[in-house]
Amino acid sequence: MIIDLLRHGEPRGGVRYRGHGCDDPLSEQGWRQMWQAVGESSVDWPWDGVLSSPLVRCRDFAEALCARRPMPLRIAPGLREVGFGEWEGLTREQVRHGRAEEYRAFYADPVANRPPGAEPLADFRRRVEATLADESAALGVQKILVVAHAGVIRAAIGWIMDAPDGAIYRLECDYGSISRISLDAERGWRVGFTNRRR
Repeated sequence: MIIDLLRHGEPRGGVRYRGHGCDDPLSEQGWRQMWQAVGESSVDWPWDGVLSSPLVRCRDFAEALCARRPMPLRIAPGLREVGFGEWEGLTREQVRHGRAEEYRAFYADPVANRPPGAEPLADFRRRVEATLADESAALGVQKILVVAHAGVIRAAIGWIMDAPDGAIYRLECDYGSISRISLDAERGWRVGFTNRRR
C-alpha cells in the first residue's frame, strides 16, 4: 500500500494558528498550490482513492479532485489538524506579544507546554495513527491520497519513524507538498520521501 500525504494549500486569512477550531477555505494561491502538487492531468494521478480531513481547506480540494476523476472519497474526522486551544485563529505576532510567556514556553518545549485548552500531542498522535490505519483499510485500495494538515502529516511520519513527540516538529511540511509512506509486506511501514513539491 502507498499513501501520499498532501498538505493543503495556503488558506485565506494569512498565517495564523489553525487547528480544528479555525476553518478557513483555500486562497486562490492555495488552489494553485494544490493543483500544481497533483498535476493538472488526471491521467497522471496514481491514486485509487482519497482520504480527507473534514476541514474545508482540505475537503474542498479532495471533492474537486474526485469530481475531476471519480474515485472513492472518505472524509475522516480523525484527520483534523491538532487543536490549538485558546490560540486558534491568532497570528504568531498576536501570541508572541499578547501571550509572551505561553509563546516562549511552547517553543522551548511544545510537548510539555501546550497552549491553554490545546489538544495533548500524545492524544493527537494516537488519533491520527488510528484514523490512518482504520480509514485506509476501509477504503480498500492500494494507492491512497490523504489530503490533510502539517500536524497530521508530521504525526503520520513520526508514527512510521517511531519518533518521540518533540521530534515531529523538526519535519518541514510546506503548503502543497507531498510526503509518502508505504506498507511493504516484508519490511513493514516505510517513509519514501517528505515535503516534495513540483
